[in-house]
Amino acid sequence: MKNTFFGYRRENGRVGIRNHVVILPLDDLSNAACEAVANNVKGTLAIPHAYGRLQFGEDLDLHFRTLIGAGSNPNVAAVVVIGIEPLWTDRIVQGIAQTGKPVAGFAIEKNGDLNTICAASRKAMEFMQLASEYQRTECDVKELWVSTKCGESDTTSGIATNPTVGNAYDKLYAKGNTLLFGETTELTGGEHLVLERCANDQVRKDFQFFFDKYMKVVDDHKTNDLSDSQPTKGNIEGGLTTIEEKALGNIQKIGRKAPIVGCLDKAVTPTGPGLWFQDSSSAAAEMVTLCAASGFVVHFFPTGQGNIIGNPILPVIKLCSNPRTLRTMSEHFDVDVSGLLRREIDMDQAGDKLLDMMVRTANGRMTAAEVLGHREFIMTKLYESA
Repeated sequence: MKNTFFGYRRENGRVGIRNHVVILPLDDLSNAACEAVANNVKGTLAIPHAYGRLQFGEDLDLHFRTLIGAGSNPNVAAVVVIGIEPLWTDRIVQGIAQTGKPVAGFAIEKNGDLNTICAASRKAMEFMQLASEYQRTECDVKELWVSTKCGESDTTSGIATNPTVGNAYDKLYAKGNTLLFGETTELTGGEHLVLERCANDQVRKDFQFFFDKYMKVVDDHKTNDLSDSQPTKGNIEGGLTTIEEKALGNIQKIGRKAPIVGCLDKAVTPTGPGLWFQDSSSAAAEMVTLCAASGFVVHFFPTGQGNIIGNPILPVIKLCSNPRTLRTMSEHFDVDVSGLLRREIDMDQAGDKLLDMMVRTANGRMTAAEVLGHREFIMTKLYESA
């Protein structure tokens, strides 16, 4: 792996690997206006989503954290925020403005769609031309924040693909990178192994809190098992018969060397380098969205049966070792590590293949998900709106 890459140095010192001008809706009612602006100003990126009306309490706080975090991500050069209400729109703008990057907000109330779209389009054009002049500069590879999540796992995931990520994570930890994993539900049956990796008693206490909260949700809904959800039908077809088997494969992604230095709530940003746990759903698009909102700039996504997830902000590098999946869904994968199963390469070589692709992606290579237009941006919702 090379020790440097060429990225975009942002106003707050963070480094991004993409240079998006995002048109960000505060709420579901503003999606149409955002998409109209993106249609007017070529090269901008609208990120429609489903929520934002009559949320309250912790659910509303998470909504704001996710949107502010997405706009603050170092892969974003500038942001135009559009919302129905001016006060909530400004709350997003002020949160993103703390990074120092260009951001502007527009409210539809008392203006209507047409006037809002016109004014927002002019600002988006200004931001687009500004961002087009930003230049990549040489940066240390340890400045890359890397997250991971697996999906559509099978037996090849646990013995080859996920350990490849673990090998890469061990090497990145040694360099001083900031790393993230999560999927609280998919640690069931292996949670004791995660607890053993926690750096101290406080981290263990924090992890246990998040895990117990998830178990309470299962108990409150009188669900004695997770049939049809954990493991999924795809997991079962791939040979995983229990959530415990799935968990043991999932944990392979964090490698063997890095202690877990802290536990984060959803869409919360780490405060330093090392390996972090984030409480999150195991739904692919939800967790990757949370990773983007937490400031991560590149994502490792191992799969067995063939998950096709992408994200508008966070480039998703997909790797696979299942020969059948690689044959039938080849266009979706960036890294082929099926050589592990044929004993043509060892784990160190597989990890190096993934890290080489990470550097190439950081330097500008588009991932398969980006080329195919996968821009899944799914907000996590905690409970019903008022």
